[in-house]
Amino acid sequence: MANRTSTQNLRKRVRYHYRGNAAGSTLRLTLGSLLGLELRRVGSGQRMTFGKAGEATLSQWMADHARVCWIEQSEPWDLESQLISQLDLPLNLDQNRHHAFHSRLKELRAQARDRARKLPISS
Repeated sequence: MANRTSTQNLRKRVRYHYRGNAAGSTLRLTLGSLLGLELRRVGSGQRMTFGKAGEATLSQWMADHARVCWIEQSEPWDLESQLISQLDLPLNLDQNRHHAFHSRLKELRAQARDRARKLPISS
């Protein structure tokens, strides 16, 4: 598998998942969609987020319910593939088509995007 080294360190990536927005975090897009938050087009209309209030609600929900842990690994993409194939990880879409929830989660996220495209652009 090709080296998929991120340009960001782990601290920045995790912080963005906790404090960023759905436009830059697939985790936030997934959780917000599952929680029923309204996705909206923002700015020029190309980016989609849950808006200030929705993103704040999601950040609080994550602070109350989501935890992160990690281990050092020289080639984490190999471990990632192994873990996805062996563990029950319903919120992970990448490399996880075999999971029973994959198609439903993909559909929920697509529905959220489709609804957002039909709404006016938010400020």
